[in-house]
Amino acid sequence: MPRSPDIHALPLAKPVDEIPTGKLRTLQRKARDCQACPLWRPATQTVFGQGPADALAMLVGEQPGNQEDLTGAPFVGPAGRLLDRALDEAGLDRDTLYLTNTVKHFKFEMRGKARLHKRANAAEQEACRMWLAAEMLQVRPRVVVALGAMAAHTVFGNSFRVTRERGRWRGLADDVQGIASWHPSAVLRMPEDRREEGYAELVEDLGKVATTIKSLG
Repeated sequence: MPRSPDIHALPLAKPVDEIPTGKLRTLQRKARDCQACPLWRPATQTVFGQGPADALAMLVGEQPGNQEDLTGAPFVGPAGRLLDRALDEAGLDRDTLYLTNTVKHFKFEMRGKARLHKRANAAEQEACRMWLAAEMLQVRPRVVVALGAMAAHTVFGNSFRVTRERGRWRGLADDVQGIASWHPSAVLRMPEDRREEGYAELVEDLGKVATTIKSLG
């Protein structure tokens, strides 16, 4: 018998009072018209999550980048390509995972003709948590992987530090396990002499996810 989701027992650090309803396709359609914060104005489109509704694992990133904004899909830019390589090395099939972001619109500042990524502020992150909560209620993942500090704070709380607690399992709401690792874009920004090590740590953490998924299957 499928589990009955409880909106007060989501694998999120803070409760969400009002959560959009509907299946994933309906939620995606509703999110296209979201104006809960100012980020919708300059963005090309909402970047909603992608993946099977019955995925055992949900990977939560931070916010869309330039390529994600243009295509409408998560993890398709340079960071996405690095993530795909790491998933493959860790023994994970991207098509079996649900991938999404904490924030659904691209925030940027113009530098000449280039759109440079800018971190969403606390209010913008807060406004977007209802969509992540709605995705979690529909997918009901058994494993939540927080990639990067923003995602880790959303899942584990603001005191969580990826630099200290990366790769450690934590019990979350209900029977959900959570783990955090580097965001692929953070790996790309690491100094060259640290980047290989950072990538190896990401693969190591994703390998733990692969092992856990196998034990659940």
